[in-house]
Amino acid sequence: MEKTFQLEILTPERPFFNGPVESLVLPALDGEFGVLADHEPVVTAIEPGVARYKTDGVWHEVVVTQGFAEITADSTVVLVAAAERPDEIDTARAQRAKERAEERLRQHESKQEYFRSKAALARATARLHGSHKG
Repeated sequence: MEKTFQLEILTPERPFFNGPVESLVLPALDGEFGVLADHEPVVTAIEPGVARYKTDGVWHEVVVTQGFAEITADSTVVLVAAAERPDEIDTARAQRAKERAEERLRQHESKQEYFRSKAALARATARLHGSHKG
């Protein structure tokens, strides 16, 4: 049996997951970030994408948006703006959100609107990517 560590995934709306896991893979700024028990302490930024965690030998996927993870030797806390299981995603709604964000990016609005549109596009793309895996 693999050594475990405590994982807590939190969003502003709800605690998404809390329990022991064998491993965790997070979408980070420079690619995927893997975590096992006894990991060195670190704080890392989370990018929109698909995170995976393994419990009892089974991998589970969760689509996350931007946030942070605090990793210690025996626990990891993931704080993200939103987290969804692939089967919770409304693919048609996510596709419409992606199209709206792409259109706003083409309109070259203010810098603030540009960054909002980029964030919306990243979230919609992550949701679409995650929903096709479930």
